Amino acid sequence: MSNSPLVTYTKISPNKTSPRNHVIDTITIHCTAGNKNHTAKQVVDYFANPERRASCNYVVGGDGSIGMSVEEKDRSWCTSSAENDNRAITIEVCSNVSGTEVTDKAYAALIELVTDICKRNNIKKLVWSKNKNDRVNHLNGCNMTVHRDYANKSCPGPWLYERLGQIAETVNKKLGVITENKPPVAGSKTLYRVQAGAFSNKANADAFLNKVKAAGFDTYMVKVGSLYKIQVGAYSVKSNAENMMAKLKAKGFNAFITTESGTPVLS
Repeated sequence: MSNSPLVTYTKISPNKTSPRNHVIDTITIHCTAGNKNHTAKQVVDYFANPERRASCNYVVGGDGSIGMSVEEKDRSWCTSSAENDNRAITIEVCSNVSGTEVTDKAYAALIELVTDICKRNNIKKLVWSKNKNDRVNHLNGCNMTVHRDYANKSCPGPWLYERLGQIAETVNKKLGVITENKPPVAGSKTLYRVQAGAFSNKANADAFLNKVKAAGFDTYMVKVGSLYKIQVGAYSVKSNAENMMAKLKAKGFNAFITTESGTPVLS
């Protein structure tokens, strides 16, 4: 089992279990909640202290540096779940205390690191879900988890958490995965969709769809009559749609719930 050639600094932590007992099939991204400008070396050195009782496989520094704290063949102590960490590559990304800021260099390095991990470990496609049950049980192809799934933490912080769908999409493009933004196929029962916008001009609809995606939402476009509509999700339980609507509104989108579907449109 190899390690990433992108690593610029290595100091192996004693805080690990060797070897891991599961094939690597999951990516778990954390934030350090400290100083967004810390280097990978600073955080890797921190995890080298046996008194910390914590570690990760990789650290991404604010300057774009990448450090290794635990080799991929071993399980890090990172996510408050031995089961998760035995199958996941865990990555700490330097952020500010509240997790609301990550540098552009760190984000770019994270994308390259995750792409490299997927290629070497035969992870064909990265799949993120906003549904915790999907994540912790690896349902519907989901192979991205977060620390908040296993502990009462807000890790990763909002900056990274809201971009996990975007991270998956960007990495998948680098992996050569061809995806289409198609809405879920409706069955016989009512599905509740959250609509964020409607436009008569497709170029305007495309721009708005990209804006919603950039905010971290998995969205798609349908055409109903002469309008191009930007929607998120297709929920059989209305309360789930209401929760998504609240998240969109919190981001400044004038969202509402509809049961109207339409013809899928590629952006």
